[in-house]
Amino acid sequence: MTRKPENMVRHELVGLDVVVTASSNPSLKGLGGRIIDETRNIISIETDKKVKKIIKETCSFRFSIPEDGSASVDGKNLVGRPEERIKKR
Repeated sequence: MTRKPENMVRHELVGLDVVVTASSNPSLKGLGGRIIDETRNIISIETDKKVKKIIKETCSFRFSIPEDGSASVDGKNLVGRPEERIKKR
């Protein structure tokens, strides 16, 4: 299945470039980098300076999709173990 904006929550996120577009923590808005790890509740983003751990549920993200531009996703839709989230319909 090709990665598209409408099916982003069912794909692997590690390796994608991402920007935090909204957050309950204003200092995270605009933070961007490459996703290097993902757990049930957290995305680890490697920035120019360090690795930041971001809570999925409190943020919205814009992912750069190599195949199809970009996709905006509410972090609440990403909560869950990656292997379980990928199986969801």
